Order: sequence, then structure tokens, then C-alpha cells
Amino acid sequence: MRAHHVGRTILVTGANGQVGFEVARTLQGLGKVIAVDRSTLDLSNLDQVRTVVRDVRPALIVNSAAYTAVDKAEEEFDLAMRINGEAPAVIAEEAKKLGAALIHYSTDYVFNGEKEGAYVEGDRTNPQNAYGHTKLSGERAIAAIGVNHLVLRTSWVYGTRGKNFLLTMLRLGAERPELKVVADQFGAPTWSNTIAALTAHVSAQAFAAEDNAEWWSGRSGIYHLCASGATSWHGFASAIFELADLPNRPKTLPIPASDYPTPAKRPANSRMSNEKLAQVFGLAAPHWRDALQLCLTDAFRKSPAIRS
Repeated sequence: MRAHHVGRTILVTGANGQVGFEVARTLQGLGKVIAVDRSTLDLSNLDQVRTVVRDVRPALIVNSAAYTAVDKAEEEFDLAMRINGEAPAVIAEEAKKLGAALIHYSTDYVFNGEKEGAYVEGDRTNPQNAYGHTKLSGERAIAAIGVNHLVLRTSWVYGTRGKNFLLTMLRLGAERPELKVVADQFGAPTWSNTIAALTAHVSAQAFAAEDNAEWWSGRSGIYHLCASGATSWHGFASAIFELADLPNRPKTLPIPASDYPTPAKRPANSRMSNEKLAQVFGLAAPHWRDALQLCLTDAFRKSPAIRS
């Protein structure tokens, strides 16, 4: 795991997570990718975080690891804060000492969800749950330390690994003829592969810059990175069953969020604008339905049994 020089080494955390797994694969070719999972780098162990970063000495760190159990964070606030708030600060401090850059992922949950239109990066943050508070703390710590950084806020992340809405719907859809799904919360379902691909494009631009320091000084900050378009959880579920073309498609019934209470309050509006990402990096995120179709095609190719 050791690399004794600052070069084109890229450290990816959370390598077994749905985003980290895709990021580690997609960044291949941009440098020597060292992907670590919780067994090697546990973000709740801040001393271990420092040790690993100092040993690897990367040119770029992509922090894909996070505490993402939104409801559980309400009762495990200290642990969530250590992983989502304190560990990113330590990573940023170590990266700055090395002259390395940091790409870090955040969430739509930093907003209260009361805005009518799509959120932009400069909108006021006001998280409504513990998870959102811890992620906002991480954002602020990274900015305060002044490391070269990109904080990429995304939303409604799903993929073919881990625990997510897509896999839950496919499982429940095979078990039940009818499902009740929240229809008054809106956002952009974002495939983990989309996040990884856009991260790789941005990273390639950074590495290709003639003046790396100037590139980062002009671009460091927060960007929204999610699929284009928006839908409700009910709309997302309906699209999953439509595009998956299941032999026995379950009926989806729209319900208000008040009928499905959860420990953590979710924002009613999670829509975010990708315009800044497009303006600064020239990148366009795919529509959520197009990405979902690609994801399902990939999922069924890997595991045909999902469809039966």
C-alpha cells in the first residue's frame, strides 16, 4: 500500500461502497489507483486516516466513504459526525500538507427542501436531519482548511451494489403484487456510475492542466452533480418496474410522506441544478431515466436472476 512519492497516485476511500467501487474502476488510466475499504481505512479511526494518507502520499484523494444510514444517524450522531464531519477535515489537512487535492461527496440533505425550484450551490443550507448536519459539517471543514478541493453534492444514489432504493424495489417487486411509495418528495435518482464517470472527467481535466495550482485555485468549491430531470420516489419506483420489464409487474400506489414516517425527516424538494458543473467543466449529466435504463441493462447482464 505504500507509495514513497507525491505523484500520480490516486487514493479512493470506500472502495466497497456503491460510489467508491465505481470510482476506483473509472479512474483507472489517470494514475495509480489505490482503493481502500473500511478494513484498511476506517473513517471513524482518525489516527488511521492520517497514517494511510501519509503512507500513500497521493496527488488526489477521492473520498467516497461516508456514514450513509440516514435514519440510524439520528441515534448514532457522534459516530456519523466523526465519519462525515471530522474525518473529511483530517483528510483535507493531510492533503493540504502533501499539496494534494481532494474530491469529496456530499448530499442534497444539506437543504431543508422548502425551495420551489432547483437548488443552486449558493442557496442557504439548513439540514433537517442528523445525516444532513454531519455532511454539511464535512463540507464546511474542507472549505475552512483551504485545501484544493471539489465538494460534489449528489442525490438519491443507487446502483447494483449495497443497499439502495433500486435494489429494494426489485426485491419487493418480486415478492409483493402491490407497493405503496411516497409521491410528494422530489429529486433526481442518480446512478453511482454517473457520479464516477463525471468525477473521472473532472479529474482528467485537473491532471491535464498546464498550471495545476492555477486550475485548482480557480475551481475549488461546491458543485451539484446529479442526474438531470426529476421525479418522485413513486415515479422512480414506477420507472424501475416499467424499464425492468418484470414478468409480474407490481402495482405502485402513491402515498404522502406523512403515511410513511421515518426517524429522519427527508426534504420534500431535493432537486439541484447542475448548471455550474456544466459551465465550469463542460459536463452534462444524463437524464435519470436514461441512466436507470443503462443501470438495469448492466444489472440484468450481470445477474439475469434479478428479472425472474
